[in-house]
Amino acid sequence: MEIELKLALPSSDPPALARRLAKLPLLARRTASHQQLHNTYYDTPEATLGQRHVALRIRRVGSTHQPQWLQTLKIGANNDSALSRRGEWEAALAGPSLDHAMLQTTPWAELDADGALLATLKPAYTTDFARTRWTVRRRDGSVVEVALDIGAVTAEGHTAPICELELELLQGDASALFAVAAEIAQSLPVLPLTISKAERGYALASGTLHQPQRAQPPVLSPDTPVEMAAVQVLREMLGQFTANLVALEHSDDPEVVHQARVAWRRLRSGQKLFKGMPWVVTMPNCQALRPLLHALGSLRDLDVANLETLPMLANAYASGSPTRQTHWRAMQNALAQAMDAQRHTVRQALAAPSVGTCLLSLTQWLEDGMPLAEHGAPTKGRKARLRPWAQRRIARLRERLKDSLRDTAHPESAHRARILAKRLRYGIEVLQPLLPKRRSRHWYQQALRVQSGIGAARDLEQALHITTRLQAHEGLLEFLRGVQARAALQAR
Repeated sequence: MEIELKLALPSSDPPALARRLAKLPLLARRTASHQQLHNTYYDTPEATLGQRHVALRIRRVGSTHQPQWLQTLKIGANNDSALSRRGEWEAALAGPSLDHAMLQTTPWAELDADGALLATLKPAYTTDFARTRWTVRRRDGSVVEVALDIGAVTAEGHTAPICELELELLQGDASALFAVAAEIAQSLPVLPLTISKAERGYALASGTLHQPQRAQPPVLSPDTPVEMAAVQVLREMLGQFTANLVALEHSDDPEVVHQARVAWRRLRSGQKLFKGMPWVVTMPNCQALRPLLHALGSLRDLDVANLETLPMLANAYASGSPTRQTHWRAMQNALAQAMDAQRHTVRQALAAPSVGTCLLSLTQWLEDGMPLAEHGAPTKGRKARLRPWAQRRIARLRERLKDSLRDTAHPESAHRARILAKRLRYGIEVLQPLLPKRRSRHWYQQALRVQSGIGAARDLEQALHITTRLQAHEGLLEFLRGVQARAALQAR
């Protein structure tokens, strides 16, 4: 069993980052080893292994002149966590060809009883990176291997950079991995990484690497203990958040920003949804994320104005008037510059060591919650049954939303109703298999209407605020004020 904690290292200068890492007190007095590793991963034309969370590779260690060859089989997914526990089977090879006999001594025989998969395997993608490795022996007797990998993954003619840390537990408890990671995170920017190099190669080959990660709620059954459901749900939410933060380092897609913000709102809503669980209330303080969350919010406001709110009004303002078209283009140029500057601000915020430290604390909090859930920690003196618990929680949320809609005339009350609508929607998405279909569908649509109606008014207000700050032409601003006034009258 391989137990590993993976960390992405946001950096535009990996060699400089490697030098900083080597100088940290944790590693400075330890002997580092260096290797060049080239890995070829095998899969079927249909990517069957990737879909089953199986990785099969041949690794070349060292140069092409005096290589050593290793064959490795890994089985198991990360379960939305940067901490992975996977089965690993490795053996030395005489050359660069798959050893079929070695596979028969592993669980491969269960995956491919008739040999059909083995017959169709072919090279699917490669990784090539320099590895610097330190062994950290701690006073409590635990031993952790710290490996810095810098290189690239290549698939289907496309290449993506690798710059990450792998902390592997050689001896002791998994808490040692988080202790070592926390010490590194005090000085260097890190982000919990929820996918392996093999999964990255699979994503690169399929064209999905660094794409926006949307919500993928775990499938809950009525027999799932509420405590276990809480861990599974919150882990997926944090995984969505960290995956989109990692993607932000490489992608300018506005949807990545959107999904990062959605994920964070889902996580906070999930915490409130399961607030009756004793360990949930121990969620770490997240104040360190506030600058990043604020920067993401500002960038999202700019994206919405640029892509959704303002384009709908362009013809009404500029059609048939060259002068107004000039005003509109000037505003668009200023908006594009503001988005570029804000995206840079987001990436600077991502590089703050406090962000990585906080995300590691959240990851460890969820991992610590798993043993409590597995032992069925009682809720208010007894185990709560999931289906009736879910139905009570969602019904209570719906009543709170219903009460809030009695007064939405003031911005504060409208904002509160919008937040409750989002919480109800996220809750229904997570607990849907446990809820009455017709009623939950009706409540879900109601929440969407509330969120969209109040959100549209807010988006228009933000567009006016942004264009005013960008010093758009006064005639254009007057037009937007008129649109906002008409919308407010229609909403009454």
